[in-house]
Amino acid sequence: MICAPSGNVDTERPGQGISDIAKAGFENILLDFTMYCPPAELESAGKPCAQAGHQNGTIIPKQPSAPQSGKPPQCPEGTWLQSLVQAPAQHSGEELPEHPAGKLLRSCKETHLTLPIATAPYLSRDTKQRDGKELLTRLTRESIRICGEAGSRYLIVRPLPAAMPSAEAWETNRDFYLSLGASARKSGVTILLENQCRSLNGHLIRGACAEAEEAASWVDSLNEAAGEERFGFCMNTGTYNLCGQNMREIAVQLGSRVKAVLLRDCDGQRESSLLPFTAVCGGQPRTDWLGLIRGLRESGFDGELALDFSDTAAVFSPILRPQLLTLAKSVAEYFKWQIGIENTLKKYPSIVLFGAGNMCRNYMKCYGEKYPPLFTCDNNPSLWGTTFCGLEVRAPESLACLPEGCAIFICNIYYREIAQQLRGMQVTNPIEFFNDEYMPSFYFDRLQRY
Repeated sequence: MICAPSGNVDTERPGQGISDIAKAGFENILLDFTMYCPPAELESAGKPCAQAGHQNGTIIPKQPSAPQSGKPPQCPEGTWLQSLVQAPAQHSGEELPEHPAGKLLRSCKETHLTLPIATAPYLSRDTKQRDGKELLTRLTRESIRICGEAGSRYLIVRPLPAAMPSAEAWETNRDFYLSLGASARKSGVTILLENQCRSLNGHLIRGACAEAEEAASWVDSLNEAAGEERFGFCMNTGTYNLCGQNMREIAVQLGSRVKAVLLRDCDGQRESSLLPFTAVCGGQPRTDWLGLIRGLRESGFDGELALDFSDTAAVFSPILRPQLLTLAKSVAEYFKWQIGIENTLKKYPSIVLFGAGNMCRNYMKCYGEKYPPLFTCDNNPSLWGTTFCGLEVRAPESLACLPEGCAIFICNIYYREIAQQLRGMQVTNPIEFFNDEYMPSFYFDRLQRY
């Protein structure tokens, strides 16, 4: 479980934000190179100051006129990006000033946060940058080098923006990605492609690697050309939501190629990075979390979960961000638990259920054969001694005689109340929660228990 720093961490003084992330319980952070080389700054790289948009996160005011020499004003010297643009094509990282992410890396080291995954800089989808491919290649190689030093296993590298036919886009991107292979191998980094959308007359539609078949073909072809598994895939939930795609089908089709999932919410119309479950309408989520969790369960996903809620964090006062980060950690834990629910079931040599109702029925429908419970119990005395879904229903007192290592899975929405009841009974066996919100199938008719 990984927290993206954008919106929570100041690039110049990252200490407080990094500390807040660590205190919230996160052990991993995303190394986001786009915080230091945003698309607007890349668009103006190497251009006169009058055309520039941002310089290291600061607006560069347009100058009313050129100097008396007649030459266009240049961006200030000494910045890391300017140094990279001016450096010879073949250079070593030592020839550049320290990367601006150095402060964040030191803060992470001091707070014992690891950086398992990173995001490389990228150009905006409507870029006018003529030398964009060359610039991004150099930037990405530097990102790979820093990833190797920081211990990051994965680097998310977006496909190059392209309004060209799919075949041409593939050839351009094939050369781009394979040119990074040697650097990635040297640094022990796996490059992850990411699904994209593109703009058509102001409307966002599916772009490169949005379709599962294309994404799988790109990853497989790159690995074949590299002669090793050097490339994988990152599912960006916000982009899939904007394109109205079925994330369950995509997760299943991509299978083990998916090494990371970038969790971010949006309203399905505008691009944003919100905390999951916060984009809602009429009490319903705007993102298909049901499909995503089902698909990742079915595919056996066991990779990196990165939480990007930069827009949500940005509107919260710095005073409130520690509490927001605590909530974000709980959301990340929830996704980990839901996706890996079978891993929890596998942990125990035997299990019993608490509850003889709808959730118990759904458990037996989906997992009863693979992970059969010894019995179930319920607080309703009228059910004791009966059979429910093939299980004997017993009184809660029978939980005092469970075999060692047997876990109790609460199949009832009153989780905390029942857990407190069991602890009051001095039950020492492990207590787990079971939830049927994201089952592959379930009963639509509801039992009425009084």
